[in-house]
Amino acid sequence: MIRGFFFFIVVSALIWGALALTDYPGQVSLEWAGYRVDSTFTVLLGAVVLVSFGTALVYRFWLFLRRSPGDIKLNWNAKRRQRGYQALTRGMVAVAAGDAIEAQRQAKRADSLLDEPPLTMLVSAQAAQMRGDEAAAGMFFTAMMKRPETEFLGLRGLFNQAIKRGDKTEALSLARRAHRLQPKSAWVAGSMFDLQISTGQWLDARVTSDDLHRRKLIDAPTARRRKAVLNYRLSQKAREDGDLATAEGHLRDAIKLAPDFVPAVVELAGRWVDGGKASKAVKMIQDSWAAGPHPALLEPYWTACGAGDALGRVRVTKKLTARNPDHPESLIALARASLEARLWGEARQFLDSAMAGALGPSAKACRLMAELEENENGDQTSAREWLVRASQASPDPVWLCDHCGNGVGEWSVTCGKCGEFDSYYWRPPPSIAGLMAPSVVDAQADDREPRHTLIDAGGAAILPLGGVEAG
Repeated sequence: MIRGFFFFIVVSALIWGALALTDYPGQVSLEWAGYRVDSTFTVLLGAVVLVSFGTALVYRFWLFLRRSPGDIKLNWNAKRRQRGYQALTRGMVAVAAGDAIEAQRQAKRADSLLDEPPLTMLVSAQAAQMRGDEAAAGMFFTAMMKRPETEFLGLRGLFNQAIKRGDKTEALSLARRAHRLQPKSAWVAGSMFDLQISTGQWLDARVTSDDLHRRKLIDAPTARRRKAVLNYRLSQKAREDGDLATAEGHLRDAIKLAPDFVPAVVELAGRWVDGGKASKAVKMIQDSWAAGPHPALLEPYWTACGAGDALGRVRVTKKLTARNPDHPESLIALARASLEARLWGEARQFLDSAMAGALGPSAKACRLMAELEENENGDQTSAREWLVRASQASPDPVWLCDHCGNGVGEWSVTCGKCGEFDSYYWRPPPSIAGLMAPSVVDAQADDREPRHTLIDAGGAAILPLGGVEAG
């Protein structure tokens, strides 16, 4: 609408100009080289317009002839690049689809159409890997490392190849080089940390963990826990080398970072007791019990307190558990000490409290109750019933790997099955109570122990389970 309006205005102005020139034709004379031309102003203006229009046409035609070769080449190159990018895209789709032959064919086509090797080398390398030609893939990755824009991709490709063939030394070297290129990459730093752990480079791993925290790639609690575990491992290394002072320093640092780090607390407590620092060991164990009770702390605490007799153990155990009195482990510890001191009433009271929790009676509490019934009353029948309940109760906690589920009795820095770093946590294993069926107990009381059998899906007995305690 607006364009039509402007067109109407322009046409009207031209018509008005033409009529004005007709009303005032005027006279124009031109003498040049012996010639004389007489005309009106209107005719002269028309001639000027025609000559200008013709000159413009000739100029445009000359520009067309001059630019045509370049335009033709530009269009040809544009279409070639378009076909090259189409081939590159199809190659990437083929890689995603797992079609190695098509991926390689499209990569070669893209390489011939595009004068940009970095865009095609990655597809070519991945196609070679899909065909199982790791040597060719390595050549492509090595070529990518020589270009600044693809160096990181080349390093990652070679890193994956080194991991695949189990060359951790080469993989760590490549990870360090990649870290210099991309220090903020969580993948690079995490891979470097894992390799340093698996190759026993504990001090380097601690530096890497600190760098991860500084760059906000891991949170503060994770960084503190990692540093505590690494300090504990460094203390073990120093002890193996005979440097006991350094080993003790690393243990103290570990406990400052993680007061509930039971393995470090137990080891340092033993060192302090042997070195005449029993009071410091007592205070440290009490602080650790307040942060998180653990049965492994009980024996070192009794030793540090010098509790040689059963009544003395009851007394110091009450002092230990006072800062966390309602925890099941505190109640079990008090019941155990009371049983050893033959304080049957107190032992029963603590066991009743322990079994009244939300999770129900644990296997350990049931076994202690069986011991109480047998020792206090000589009631073999009740004792056997409690042992039956123990086999069906929640399993006792163990050091359980949260990565592969491996359960062990003694904590270690890495999982012995999957190699994961700091993956052991104190918790009950997955319950198998639902798979257990009690055997028929003879109605006539005798001295035989009750037996329980693990039943498979078909109803066949697999393994007798009565009376086994987790480590």
